[in-house]
Amino acid sequence: MLAKQTKNILAPRIGQEASIDLQTILAAQPSVRIPAAAARLLVQILDEMSRGNAVKIVPVHAELTTQEAADLLNVSRPTLIQMLDQGLISYRKVGTHRRIPFVKAMEYKKNLESQRYATLAELVAYDQEIGL
Repeated sequence: MLAKQTKNILAPRIGQEASIDLQTILAAQPSVRIPAAAARLLVQILDEMSRGNAVKIVPVHAELTTQEAADLLNVSRPTLIQMLDQGLISYRKVGTHRRIPFVKAMEYKKNLESQRYATLAELVAYDQEIGL
């Protein structure tokens, strides 16, 4: 409830400015200036929280363990290992452990979603063609 209320207050106030000022409720405290990009990210976080979703911030240059990547892609860890071995997602080895760049995992996920939407569009077109 609070996340949604805060999002609804903050979202309309974010424009194309380079930064925005946030005032605390404590009068003795000065306002806090944050980059507008950070404010937009905060609005996205609040939106997800208001929907009951957990939020995790991952630096773009981060590397994921195989379990973290599997969780991100909604596949089992053994399935992810097969995907890595087939060269579907690039990774590097640290000793005996595989590390997957976050960016590469997200690229794969976006490509997979694009393929799913394309397939769905084909099915819808076929259904319309045969009159379903």
